[in-house]
Amino acid sequence: MKLISYNIQYGYGGDGRYDLGRSAKLVEGADIIALQEVERHWQRSNEDDQPDILSKLLPNYYWAYGPAFDMDASESRDGHVVNRRRQFGTMILSKLPIVWSRLHTLPLRRTLRPLNTRAAALECMIRTPAGPLRVFSMHLAHIAAEERLEQIDYLLAEHRRAAYEGGPWSGIDDEPQRNWSNGQPEPENPPGAIWLGDFNMESGSAEYRRIVGSTPYHRGAAYIDGFVDAAAVAKEPATDFHTHEKIIDGRLAKRRLDHCFITGMLADRVRSISTDTGEVASDHFPLRVDIDLETAFDPQRTPR
Repeated sequence: MKLISYNIQYGYGGDGRYDLGRSAKLVEGADIIALQEVERHWQRSNEDDQPDILSKLLPNYYWAYGPAFDMDASESRDGHVVNRRRQFGTMILSKLPIVWSRLHTLPLRRTLRPLNTRAAALECMIRTPAGPLRVFSMHLAHIAAEERLEQIDYLLAEHRRAAYEGGPWSGIDDEPQRNWSNGQPEPENPPGAIWLGDFNMESGSAEYRRIVGSTPYHRGAAYIDGFVDAAAVAKEPATDFHTHEKIIDGRLAKRRLDHCFITGMLADRVRSISTDTGEVASDHFPLRVDIDLETAFDPQRTPR
């Protein structure tokens, strides 16, 4: 299956042009798409409802949207309130149904300068041919490593609680006349997970090591309750690649800020990982991952 993670910078390209359609064309065709910096009702993006527009540009996908923050953007027209919310967040589109989703608003440190914003991770449970998986589209803090470490610790704790907590509901309905289950079986909250997104961190950083561990002698070591970097275990070794370019201290810095982390049970299934360097539809480049999710897996099996 083809996965894509892309920070679309609300459709604002590196060439200074706003064009959401360019972003949609770049991700179209993938099986699962994780987008960051998707917004609703901002002046800078023509007050557009971007989740709605993207869903129409990509009509063959199920989708979910999670706003990291939500503010009033309502208007009064002809004596009536037109309710609107100004939102900024992450989105997942999938060719397979999204069984359930939830939003994690992440720890935030208030700043005096520069501007800091709430970050969030959208979690979607998808039943793939390989088995049920929790797929995340996340966007971590852009200022300090310390803030990102707090956010990663939160997400790791949530991940390790998954099986214990269960899905949106569990147990036998003792009020069947209310039909809480809507005639459906209990939804899974599986141990298998894929983290996609803009982590605002580079490989080898303290935040990166917090996710994959400090294992210099066992590259790609896979803990059953932890994550590995898909780029470290891909069958086709990833060449030197990056997902973001920026002038820093007068020099062009090429950095890999966008990542795909997978749980240990998927460590031997990554075929390839690459980026579309040179695209100007955003200030980031799309991250593409080809992973085998067509054959069933045993969550307890040790990867080869």
